[in-house]
Amino acid sequence: MNQHIRNIAIIAHVDHGKTTLVDKLLKEGGVYRANQLVEERAMDSMDLEKEKGITIKAKNTSVHWKNKTINIVDTPGHADFGGEVERALRMVDGVLLLVDAYDGPQAQTRFVLRKALAHGLKVVIVINKIDRENSEPKKMYDKVQELLLELNATEEQFDAPVVFGSGRDGYMMYHLGDERKDMSPLFQTILDHVPPPFAKPKEPFHMLVSNIDWSDYVGRIAVGKILGGTARLGDTVYVIRHSDGSKTRAKITKVIEFTGLGTAEAQSGTAGNIVGLSGFEDIDIGDTIAASEDQHALPFTQIDPPTLEMQFCVNDGPLVGREGKLVTSRQLRDRLYRELKTNVSIKVEDTDSAGVYNVKARGAMQIAVLVETMRREGFELLVSRPTVIERVENGQRLEPYETVWIEVPDECVGAIVQNLANRKGLMTNMEKLSHSTMIEATITTRGLIGFEIDVVNATSGRGVLSHLFKEYAPYAGEVLTRLTGTILATEAGVTTAYALESAQERGMLFVSPGEEVYEGMIVGENPRNEDVPVNAVRAKQLTNFRSQGEGKGIQLTPATKLSLERAIEYIAADEFVEVTPKNLRLRKRILSAVERRKQDRRSAG
Repeated sequence: MNQHIRNIAIIAHVDHGKTTLVDKLLKEGGVYRANQLVEERAMDSMDLEKEKGITIKAKNTSVHWKNKTINIVDTPGHADFGGEVERALRMVDGVLLLVDAYDGPQAQTRFVLRKALAHGLKVVIVINKIDRENSEPKKMYDKVQELLLELNATEEQFDAPVVFGSGRDGYMMYHLGDERKDMSPLFQTILDHVPPPFAKPKEPFHMLVSNIDWSDYVGRIAVGKILGGTARLGDTVYVIRHSDGSKTRAKITKVIEFTGLGTAEAQSGTAGNIVGLSGFEDIDIGDTIAASEDQHALPFTQIDPPTLEMQFCVNDGPLVGREGKLVTSRQLRDRLYRELKTNVSIKVEDTDSAGVYNVKARGAMQIAVLVETMRREGFELLVSRPTVIERVENGQRLEPYETVWIEVPDECVGAIVQNLANRKGLMTNMEKLSHSTMIEATITTRGLIGFEIDVVNATSGRGVLSHLFKEYAPYAGEVLTRLTGTILATEAGVTTAYALESAQERGMLFVSPGEEVYEGMIVGENPRNEDVPVNAVRAKQLTNFRSQGEGKGIQLTPATKLSLERAIEYIAADEFVEVTPKNLRLRKRILSAVERRKQDRRSAG
C-alpha cells in the first residue's frame, strides 16, 4: 500500500459539471499560480471536446493536498465511449459519483456506475449544482441510493459518503446547512473513504497498460497503474502481449508522472502511482509490462462489443482532392489501423472491395468523432449509413436492443410516443417530473438511428435523450426511419438562385447559390418517399426582351446544413456522406442516373 496516493475517477452524465469540478480541484490543489490565466474546462483538451461540451478521451491529472497526491481520471459520460471508461476504471480505487441536484442520476450515470460497482470500487457521492433553480439535492441523493440498490451495490458501496455543493462556485459541504467555503470537505472525504492503491512495492515490477499516449519525441507512451515494484529509468523490462502471450524485451527510456495539467519526467515510478513509460516500439492497451521474462500477463477486462458498423471508403467523387491532402486508399487504411492502437472499442476490417473498410463501433457518436478528427487532419472520405451488427444463435436471427430514456416537455409526449411506435419501440415506463415527462422504452439499435434528431425537432431542442445497450434479442422486422425522398442534382456546375428557386418548391434545400454540385449529389429533401431530379445549375437565358436585372427579387429559404452526426444518420442505405476538410456533401453511392436504373433492374430481376 502507498499511503500517500489516492487514485479516483469522476463519473457522471453528460453536462453534470464533471470537467468544471476537476478545474476547481486543480485550482485549490495549487496547480495554478496565483496570477495564472486559467483555461475553462482545462481537462477537455481536444478541440472536439471543447466544441461539443463533452469528454471523449479519458485523461489523467493529479492534485496535491495535505502532502497527499490525488490522481484524477476524467472519464467520458457518453455510452459510445465505453472503452475509455473501462480502461480508466482499471487504474483507480474509488469513484466520485457526480449528480446534478436538478436532473438526478441519468442513463450514462447508470452505465458507468454499474461498471465501477462491478470493479468493487469505493464510491463518494457528490450532489453538484445545488445553486441551480428548482434543484432538489436531498431528493436526488435518495434517487442515487435507489440506483445503488438497483445496481446491486454491496452494503459498503451503498453506505457511500455524500457531499453537497457547486463545482462552478467552488464550494462543497458535508451537510446542506454548512458554511459555503471551499472544496476541503470533498478533499477530506476522498482521503478518508477512498483506500490507498493496492500495490506490492517489494515484488518485481509489473504494470497493466490501460492507455496509450503519443509523443513526437519518444513515440508510444504506455500509461497505467504500477501494481508492484518500481519502474526506474534505464531498466530492462518485458512486454507480454495480451493477444498471443508473446514476450518482447525493451528498455524504459522515460518515466513520466502526471502533475497538474502537465507531465514531469521522473527517475522512477513507485507502486500504486499512475505513470507513463516510454521505450516501446509496439505496445497496446491490455499488454503487461514486467521486470522479468517468467512473469505472467495480468488479466485484461473485455469491453462491451460494438453494435454498429459502417463503411469508410475512398472518395471517388468528381471533386476529389480539391480540399483534402489525404485521399488514397493506403492513407485511409493506415489511419484507421492507427486508431485501433489507442481506441480499443472499435474494430476495422478490410473488405473484398478495394478502398472500402468496415468500421465497427459502439454508436454513431463514436464514429462521428473519428470521422470529424480525420477530416481535421486533412482526409477526404466517404462514409455510409450505420447498420447494426446482427447475430445468429440456435438458428434465430438476433439484433441489439437498447434501453432509451427521453425527457420531454409535457406537450410533446404524444409526438414522441408516436415516433417510438413507428420505430418498433416499446414503452416500459412514464414518469411525471416537476416540469417535464420522463419516458423509458426498449428499442432496437436500428430504430435508434436518427431518433435523437427527431426528438430535437419534435421538442424544439428541449428534449434530452439517453440510451444504454440492453441485450441481443429476436429481430424486430422492418423499421422505417426515414419517410422522405431526396432532391438530386442532374448536372455538374455551380448552383444558381434562379435554378434553386424552382427546386425549393419540391422541398427543403441543402445547398445555397454559388455552391459546386455534381450529378447524383443530394441537394435537398423531398417530402414524398421518392427521388426527384433537378437541374440546380441552370442559368436564366437572356434575350432582347429579358434584361439581366430581372429576377433580382428571388426569395430563397436559407439552406439546411446538416451536422456530421445528423448527416450520417440521415442518409439511406444507397447513399454516402462525402466528408472533406471544408465540406459535407450527401450523394448517391452510384452517381449516374442511368447506372442506378440498371442496378435497380438487376436487383429486381
